[in-house]
Amino acid sequence: MAGGQSRRMGRAKAALPFGKRTILERLIAELGKNFDDLLIIAAPEQSETFAVEDLIRTASAPVRLLRDRTPYEGAASALACGLAAASNEVAFACSCDLPLLRAEVALALCTMLGDYQAVIPQVGGKPQPLCAVYRRQVADLIEMKITSGERRLTQLTQELNARRPREGELRRVDPELYSFVNINTPQDYNRVLTLKQSLQIK
Repeated sequence: MAGGQSRRMGRAKAALPFGKRTILERLIAELGKNFDDLLIIAAPEQSETFAVEDLIRTASAPVRLLRDRTPYEGAASALACGLAAASNEVAFACSCDLPLLRAEVALALCTMLGDYQAVIPQVGGKPQPLCAVYRRQVADLIEMKITSGERRLTQLTQELNARRPREGELRRVDPELYSFVNINTPQDYNRVLTLKQSLQIK
């Protein structure tokens, strides 16, 4: 999901440089290792603060671009849009501000789904609905809740029959939980750039 306003960052997070690529380009390359249907949910073209087409034109994996119906409508609406358009019954969903996300972690979350509607990790005592796995049918449930006036994604997903793995379980696949580190401010971005150097990410 790459359609937010990035108000605290001051510029589009998807287009931030991260090594030789932008964060969005890195996520496409990383998730393309294990996923065969990559969807980018962006703001309407007239509201976009960066040219998302330029970032995906040379993507290393096939990508489909979808646009939010209304600019900056929120993550819940974007998630419902992406799930409804997914070509598979199960989808991994993430925001564009997770520069250290590893494809193996996303795949591991998918394997936890079982009979649940979703897998929503808990990190630092907080749910991570933007680094989570959902069944495609959840799109209808989210749309119903949005229509009734609830747009808070954390609240919407709280009502799902979800597996909610905690840090101990998550550390088996991501010992430092780097995949769940998101960036919201310039300070966050600088910290992650420092981490990138120590992790030798190109």
